[in-house]
Parts: sequence; C-alpha cells; structure tokens
Amino acid sequence: MLYYLENAELTECMTCRHSRYKPRTGMEKTLVTYKKLWYFPITPKLQRLFMSPKTVEHMTWHQSHDAVDGVMVHPSDGKAWKHFNSVHPHFSAELKNMCFGLCIDGFNPFRLFIASYYTHCLQLATKICIRLDFMFLFTVIPDPNNSSRNIDVCLRLLIDKLMQLWYSGALTYDVSRKQIFRMRAVLMWTINNFTVYGMVSGWSMHGKLACPYCIENKTFTLTNGGKMSFFYWHRHFFPTNHNYMKDFFVGRVEKDVAPLCISSEELNDMVLEYGDIVFGFQFAKQKFPGFGLTHNWVKQSIL
Repeated sequence: MLYYLENAELTECMTCRHSRYKPRTGMEKTLVTYKKLWYFPITPKLQRLFMSPKTVEHMTWHQSHDAVDGVMVHPSDGKAWKHFNSVHPHFSAELKNMCFGLCIDGFNPFRLFIASYYTHCLQLATKICIRLDFMFLFTVIPDPNNSSRNIDVCLRLLIDKLMQLWYSGALTYDVSRKQIFRMRAVLMWTINNFTVYGMVSGWSMHGKLACPYCIENKTFTLTNGGKMSFFYWHRHFFPTNHNYMKDFFVGRVEKDVAPLCISSEELNDMVLEYGDIVFGFQFAKQKFPGFGLTHNWVKQSIL
C-alpha cells in the first residue's frame, strides 16, 4: 500500500500490519521508513512545454506535418492513434491536448534494483520527440526485490494523475497565443521490455502460455536442455504463401495460421472473471483457477 491521501498518517500496512518505520536505535529522533517512492509531478512538466516559446511551436506538429500514404513517420500516422481519434473526437479536436507514452525500466546501480518510470511526449516532431529533453522522469522506486505484480501499488499515483488530466485537465498558459486553455492528456502506449510488460499487463511471461498474442500452448521442449521454446511458431503470423513459412534449417513448413486478434473489450471481460488479488510479497503465490492451463493472468492490471 501507499501512505497516500486518506492513508497518509497511518503507521502500519493495512494488509499485513507491517510497520511503516524501522525500529529506532539509540537516541534517533527521525523516523526512517522501510521503503520510499520518489514522485515528481508530471502536470507541471507538460504545462511547461506550452509556456516556452522554443517548444510551444512543436506541440501541434503531429496535426500539421505532411503525411504520406502507407508511410509511418510519426506515431500519429499509425492505426492506433487514428482509431483513438475516431473514438474520442472531442479530445482530438483540441490540437493542444497531449498524447504520451509511459516508459518503464529497471536498472541496478550498486546492486540495488531500481524501477524508473518516464513519460514520453509523443506528439512532438519526429526529430525531437525521442530526445532526452522530452522524456520526463516522474517516479523512482528503489527496491532490492523485483516488484512483479505488486508494481500496481506504485502505479496508483500515475493513474490518479491520468484520470485527472483526462476528465478535468489542467489550466495551462499558451505563450504563442497568450491565453489560458484547459489541457487534457492521455496515455497512448507503454514502452518496456518483455519482462516488465508482464508485470504491467498482468499476463505472466513464463510457462507454456507465455505468448500474450497466441494465448495458447505453442511451445516445444528442447531435447538436451529441457527448456521450452517458441522458435518455430512466430512463422504463422506470415501470409500463407510467404517464403519464410518454410524453415531453412530443418525444412519444416509452417501450416498453422495466425490466431484471431482479441479485442480490448474481450480481454477486459476475460480478466474480470478472475476477480482481485491481494498485493504484497507474502501473497505472491496466489493463482487464479486454470492458471498455466487455460490462461496466464495473475492480476487485473491497474491500467
């Protein structure tokens, strides 16, 4: 749990009753917490992009650049962005509304595993949207253990700010027009490696059902190592007449076709069937019925 908002003054965890603070030794007067989460508000960082004459001119570039049919030079040229605009026309009608991605990464300085969260402004021009200047750090979680499914606890701050930016927005000054407008924002994508993808999505990346696209057993066991491999099965995503449907090494021809794409609504209904889990490392072994046999869901993602 986070000691946050209505729980800010509590001194022990509501789930496991673990103390918030370490025992005092000697004459220490300062209470030391067991764990900390550093949070840097994201809203002022987004507002600053409109308040600077150097960046405000780039904030509507995604709507004014010359698009080429069949060529994706910017995320706004992709199907996902266009689909979002068609579903939420009121949001897309205001060109200054923000679209950004969430980057989640872990690094290990001094043998201390740390998870970091960055927001990544996507609507800027292609040449600058991936520059370090426009990647905003908003959360740092120092933890010697892998957060795994418990990462949702730390994501609550992000979710609260996303909900606020989506529904009520934030009053922002546009230096180019010298006027105040209500800026809204939406999270379009998450960007992470395969392991963190499993933590965030709630679909375990281990076992025979590890592939989140097939959602079925497509593995075979290596003869000598005994490990599971998905080596051949990626070929069924090619068209049936593609040259790569035949494996050049062993001469095996792939005859299966790609699985049907499951919509987000269907996935949501699927996850809702399994209910909630209790977060915390002492509850890490909780499993939904059928885990590893018919599905690989370990939680309902906070996203």
